[in-house]
Amino acid sequence: MDRIVLSGMRFYGYHGVLPEETKLGQEFLVDAELFLDLRRAGEQDDIRQTVNYGKVYRTVKAIVEGTPVKLIEALAERVAAQVLEQYPGVAAVTVRVHKPRAPIPGTLAGVMVEIHRRRDP
Repeated sequence: MDRIVLSGMRFYGYHGVLPEETKLGQEFLVDAELFLDLRRAGEQDDIRQTVNYGKVYRTVKAIVEGTPVKLIEALAERVAAQVLEQYPGVAAVTVRVHKPRAPIPGTLAGVMVEIHRRRDP
């Protein structure tokens, strides 16, 4: 299946389990891979045959910068659910949420979750 990838989207949000995370906030990076048939869009050079990337970006931004959640798993789930709900041409979506400054003692580049969801038949 074809795909559209929005990678490295950066947002500031207030998600986390610890009180300081929800008070101070931090940066989150999000990747979204949208799986859909792009043949008509490519053949016809017609935006109506694809998904508007700008709209998808705004959808993700509203979620990440919106209502706080405790877990990045929940954040990824919200993004996936909204993409599938708002963009009917998308058959499946993979969402990665990266938390570069996860409050874990030790040296690491961050924590990331990845989920893959398909449209219900």
